[in-house]
Amino acid sequence: MHIRIKRGWEIPEHQATPEQVFLSRRTLLGAGLGLIGAGTLPAHAQGTDPSAALYPAKRNPAFTLDRPMTPEDKASTVNNYYEFGTNYDVGRAAAKLKTRPWTVTLDGMVEQPRQVDIDTLLKAMPLEERLYRHRCVEAWSMAVPWTGFPMKALVDYARPLSGAKYLRFETFLDKAVAPGQSGRFYPWPYVEGVTMAEATNDLAFFVTGIYGKPAPNQFGAPLRVALPWKYGFKSAKAIVKVTFTDQRPKSFWEVVQASEYGFWANVNPQVPHPRWSQATEKDIATGERRPTLIYNGYGPYVAGLYAGLEKERLFT
Repeated sequence: MHIRIKRGWEIPEHQATPEQVFLSRRTLLGAGLGLIGAGTLPAHAQGTDPSAALYPAKRNPAFTLDRPMTPEDKASTVNNYYEFGTNYDVGRAAAKLKTRPWTVTLDGMVEQPRQVDIDTLLKAMPLEERLYRHRCVEAWSMAVPWTGFPMKALVDYARPLSGAKYLRFETFLDKAVAPGQSGRFYPWPYVEGVTMAEATNDLAFFVTGIYGKPAPNQFGAPLRVALPWKYGFKSAKAIVKVTFTDQRPKSFWEVVQASEYGFWANVNPQVPHPRWSQATEKDIATGERRPTLIYNGYGPYVAGLYAGLEKERLFT
């Protein structure tokens, strides 16, 4: 007998928005945008993004939500992206980053280090849409439809050596367009990392789009990480290099303030940030405060990754 265990993020199929309704909404939105001057639209809306034809990708029904999806206008104006400013509304500043041409280097402990053009990579990956919760360490949350591909697919594509234990993500460095990178306080470029076990977990995801189209720059275009059981700062944006290594990477925020930000950064309501509580979170769309869930609600599927690490600083 085949017994199916319901995942913690799943809801009954009848509660999900039908795909044809969701797609028709996009069509209607596109028609409305056609009435607006092309000069006011982001590049993907003008049809200049080379990957535009790949969207919308088919939604994976295994990844659904226990709460309403955050409206696009809300999600696109609450983005932490210190390269472009310390406020949340960084869309206009981030739009200056040129995401074509763009190459991603795969190096370190791999069979053959290489550089791959982002559009070549996209065509080689199994794009799909997933509905994920997102929890920021600053205690706000949203729920969005990411498009991208499983991190495991890139691991397989890179062909790492058996001794590789970690993936190190390095993001872009361009002081000419990113004013935040001109300061001396932060150790640019942004660096993050995960274990190989985390990277090959079913939930680990590389993002290339959102809301059925290529991602606007403030979301981390053209390639970012989504790890829905971790705080958002683990989700490196605008990635230019993925290095496979046997040494644990020292992440950006660990370098800045190791006493407040650890390598693991798993969501835990019982472990406060040194300067605020993590017991609740604020929904950016409604302003509602709700209890924070351990591992952001994905615990049954990731908790086993951390067995035996009780002495580590798991959650900060």
